[in-house]
Amino acid sequence: MPDRIYNFSPGPATLPQEVLVQAAKDIVNYNAMGIGLIEMSHRSKEFIAITDEAESLIREIMNVPNNYKVLFLQGGASTQFAMVPMNLLGPGKTATYLNTGTWATNAIKEAKLFGNVVVAYSSENTKFDRVPAPGEYEVAAGSEYLYFVSNNTIYGTQFPTFPVTDHIMVCDMSSDIMSRPLDVSRFGIIFAGAQKNMGPAGCTVVIIREDLLDKAPANIPTMLKYKTHADKGSMFNTPPCFSIYAIGLVLKWLKKLGGLTVMERMNQEKADLLYKAIDSSLFYKGHAKPESRSLMNITYNLPTPELEAKFVKEATAIGLNGLKGHRSVGGIRASVYNAFPKEGVVKLVEFMQEFEAGNR
Repeated sequence: MPDRIYNFSPGPATLPQEVLVQAAKDIVNYNAMGIGLIEMSHRSKEFIAITDEAESLIREIMNVPNNYKVLFLQGGASTQFAMVPMNLLGPGKTATYLNTGTWATNAIKEAKLFGNVVVAYSSENTKFDRVPAPGEYEVAAGSEYLYFVSNNTIYGTQFPTFPVTDHIMVCDMSSDIMSRPLDVSRFGIIFAGAQKNMGPAGCTVVIIREDLLDKAPANIPTMLKYKTHADKGSMFNTPPCFSIYAIGLVLKWLKKLGGLTVMERMNQEKADLLYKAIDSSLFYKGHAKPESRSLMNITYNLPTPELEAKFVKEATAIGLNGLKGHRSVGGIRASVYNAFPKEGVVKLVEFMQEFEAGNR
């Protein structure tokens, strides 16, 4: 597709080209059945096979233990901000949260509706430019769980390693799931919106340890209980059919590439190119502290807002799209998720060098 631009959008984000081509065919006529994918009954044997395969691929690629359920839910990751404390907290119970950005802040606000929340760490006073180092915080005694966001899309920070604790860990991995290997057994709940690394918007994947399904109070609405969806294989109501199908295609692509170890190496190479361009210049300044830098979202500033606006305009004109930073931070944000091609990063670095030379 020679007419395609390089999409640096933070989400919905770029998808593998072969996935888009296949999905375009299947929307019209799935598997030569004479019916489009998005017209099929979610209870048909054909669609149940699609869902089963997507779940199987998640389990294989992430090495999900047998005592975990994989759920395909709607409502985005933002609904999980409330579902987690609804199911795991309650009056008189406590949870510990690490505040490393906007999405953690929003999750803390929701959790306070259901129980006691201890914010054990916050980098808000430095505009969320870092994540905590090991030992920099303590999980409150008696906490039901420790909650954190593994990668912060807006500010460009990421946990290089995960916390070590005896408490249940709940992690929002919306913007870096499937980007590197991890030990799922260390977590109680992992959740992620699909629209960064796994597929299009519309589906949130939840990986939950089975023993946590029975912790929900009896007065939670049916649709907001994890057990409801676990018992029905994510088919309690009509699921996000197209998104689940597309997730399956993306995971086939990822598996064919070599899995998470290969993906991590590719992501590191892309990020290194951009960070080297930033660090070797006095014109560009990275937002995140080096020890907290994200491999998914590279954020940086130019000397003035006017130059940043000019940078975005000229970059867009040559097919480098979606580089404007979030309104709360400004600057530039290059989101280089799994499916973003290395050649797009190379082109951005070349443009950065040309722009600096012409605008010092």
